[in-house]
Amino acid sequence: MYKLVIRPILFQFDPEKVHHLIFNALRFFSRIGLSGIFRSIYSVNDPRLERELFGLRFKNPVGLAAGFDKDAKLYNELSDFGFGFIEIGTLTPKPQDGNPKKRLFRLKEDQAIINRMGFNNKGVLEAVENLKKTHRVLVGGNIGKNKVTPNDMAANDYLICFDALFDHVDYFVVNVSSPNTPGLRELQDRKPLTALLKELKNENTKLANAKHNKERPILLKIAPDLTDDQLMDIIGIVKDTEIDGVIASNTTIARDNLKSSVVLKQEAGGLSGRPLTKRSTEVIRFLSQKSNKAFPIIGVGGIHSAEDALEKLEAGADLIQLWTGFIYEGPALIKKINKAIINKAHS
Repeated sequence: MYKLVIRPILFQFDPEKVHHLIFNALRFFSRIGLSGIFRSIYSVNDPRLERELFGLRFKNPVGLAAGFDKDAKLYNELSDFGFGFIEIGTLTPKPQDGNPKKRLFRLKEDQAIINRMGFNNKGVLEAVENLKKTHRVLVGGNIGKNKVTPNDMAANDYLICFDALFDHVDYFVVNVSSPNTPGLRELQDRKPLTALLKELKNENTKLANAKHNKERPILLKIAPDLTDDQLMDIIGIVKDTEIDGVIASNTTIARDNLKSSVVLKQEAGGLSGRPLTKRSTEVIRFLSQKSNKAFPIIGVGGIHSAEDALEKLEAGADLIQLWTGFIYEGPALIKKINKAIINKAHS
């Protein structure tokens, strides 16, 4: 139904406008009580799907990656499609419009998307208001810095977001790997990244003690474009800072072997979807093997089928996330993946 009827209609229109249309539709469906119908169609409840990582119990290992519900508007409604966790953001301290439009491009022949959104969001405080509802799902908070904040002051932005979200999310993701904020990826270098993560770890301990609460897991989202030496640095940084895990990976700036038009291929921004499948799996396998599975990994990038998901898990991912695959394949993909995981556990 989705791929035969709904997607061809949606793909006739500007992707960013379609995104807002879908959000309005989900709100409407929720108001008229269709959430339960979606849950009955798409949710798979089975103890074999449950995962326990960094002190959290995930009802299944399939999550929605950051970038879809930036301002935490519809995390409950999106969970009705069967996701085990939803990641909101990327959030910044101050609201920002992001980069000029048009900034989102479908590469249909490649089953891919190029985006240069630029951390468009309404600011962390608006997200906090939206997060005050009862959560039907685990929620992760993906945090970044404002475009105007220089890198030597970046830690302040991350700390502001961390403090604001601490009581409202289940885990944090430090995003230093988006290609759409000038200079942001420089924060992936060992020295500045170690300093940033240590500051966040210290803040985590302070807040937990002050609030008589538990510390929140902190994960790092990395780019797929890192060299083997840089990935070894990431393994060392995780060990040195004692953060809880890594998300591999963000979008890529590479444009290798694309079938789409030259004009589309030349658009600036991060590429996601099918062309990222192989590289993200390579990064997951490298981190898992070279670290001797020393930390949890959330695998994301080019998951368009149950087979893609199983490949990520076999490479060393503990959980996976969808984004572009969700857009191209529709919500049935989540159910297919969960069913495949059960079947594999049973075989």
